[in-house]
Amino acid sequence: MTFYDGRYPFYPTARIPVGFNTIEIVIIIIFLVFLVSFLIILIGIRGADRFHWLARITLSLFIGVVIVAVNFSNNWERASATVNTTYKSFSSVNINAEVGIHVGFSGVNVTLRGVPEIQQNETINYNEEFLWNSGSSYAAAYRDGLERGLPDPILYIAEKFTPSSPCGVFSQYKVSSHYASATMWVALVAWMLANILLWLKVPLYGAYMILVTGSFMIFSLISFGTTRKTKLCAIMFDDMKLDSALGPSFWLTLATALLTLIIGITIMALSIWAPQILSKVFVLTDSTDDEDTAGEDFYNVHYLENDKPTDVPMRTLENVV
Repeated sequence: MTFYDGRYPFYPTARIPVGFNTIEIVIIIIFLVFLVSFLIILIGIRGADRFHWLARITLSLFIGVVIVAVNFSNNWERASATVNTTYKSFSSVNINAEVGIHVGFSGVNVTLRGVPEIQQNETINYNEEFLWNSGSSYAAAYRDGLERGLPDPILYIAEKFTPSSPCGVFSQYKVSSHYASATMWVALVAWMLANILLWLKVPLYGAYMILVTGSFMIFSLISFGTTRKTKLCAIMFDDMKLDSALGPSFWLTLATALLTLIIGITIMALSIWAPQILSKVFVLTDSTDDEDTAGEDFYNVHYLENDKPTDVPMRTLENVV
């Protein structure tokens, strides 16, 4: 048996997780491994420098994992509601279910979960992904859903995002998500350069790159936020309207961007008005708190009392011989 598109053939199509998907979990685990490794290294650092390094490493890894993880998140915009709706075409039987929309940079996830899950003698728990990123065809994914006979609520919601829909939001979401993702990757590159400059003990230029990182994260938020200018067509289930709102990924990115800007501005301010504090935080000079001194060690302390050793006459040496 072989793989086909990363999935086993002759088996039902794998569901794409909502919330934390597999890629996000892998990214978080990788950054946690780096964090644990650095924490082990910190055991060998003495004094206050240990806490300085701990703060620097923790903040840096937190910013990095947010930049990478939100690119694969499908919680930039979401909506959910519990509704009473039809389940299958050509059937008047209604079900109670929770429907949801989860929008990310690559596409939209539509979920349908029965309340309770077992109704109509089957388990109602669907999670379908419709992609609009490069290399994917949203229209083809929608047609595939029609051929597979997905439940009516999923097809009804997915139809709102199709290129041919009267809503006209497909292009807005696709273009905005594309530029938002691109600027987020630029922020990742700036974050890497900032870390390199800080490790090389060039804090001022590192602060500049930290500000660039935060700025591009803000640009990404602005790019995705333009989707709110084009209102999504009303998604109605009888008297219940499904309204979407910005999701956790958007607000987490905003908080991280503001934190990044604050860090960059703080480093710049310290470099101008308090360079001594900056030198202590980034260990730009040798610490004087250690027990070991930087001077030469002498086994005979009396040797230091005389600037020069007393010259011994040659005659004395001849007598000794």
